[in-house]
Amino acid sequence: MTAGILVTQRIDTPIGPMRAVARDDGLLMCEYENPARLPAQLKRMRAVFGADASTGEHIILDQTKRELDEYFAGEREAFTIPLVLDGTPFQTSVWHALLEIPFGATTSYDAIARRIGRPGAARAVGRANGDNRIAIIVPCHRVIGADGSLTGYGGGADRKRRLLALEQRALELELT
Repeated sequence: MTAGILVTQRIDTPIGPMRAVARDDGLLMCEYENPARLPAQLKRMRAVFGADASTGEHIILDQTKRELDEYFAGEREAFTIPLVLDGTPFQTSVWHALLEIPFGATTSYDAIARRIGRPGAARAVGRANGDNRIAIIVPCHRVIGADGSLTGYGGGADRKRRLLALEQRALELELT
């Protein structure tokens, strides 16, 4: 396969099915199969990467499924899947900052804005967070409101709550 061929696969998780897309250099998308959000994400992915994805097998998708299974089983805190984070320079800086949020921790949009050297850009950070195409693995679910509220999450507030609870339980088990 060349780096330009996109392959997609459905991945079942305990919080609902996801649609993953990869090519030889890494994972491009891992999004919940939410009818309200998935078509827009696929359209955006097509615009960014210039191709449609075909259903099939791919080593990156196999690794994605395995690592997500381990994450949900409480056996994985960090993902090692190669990622393709194509976006604007601002978006990619936000997505890289998301990757630095430790497992089980949370942070605010404002804190990320400060971390990337853009204090006062919390709303723009929120938009970039919402444009994240790689749910869970690029942990946008770990970003909460400055007041501690579970603010917007493309997968829905219930999924965000469940992901944060899963990570807290895994950390508590490590301490016992």
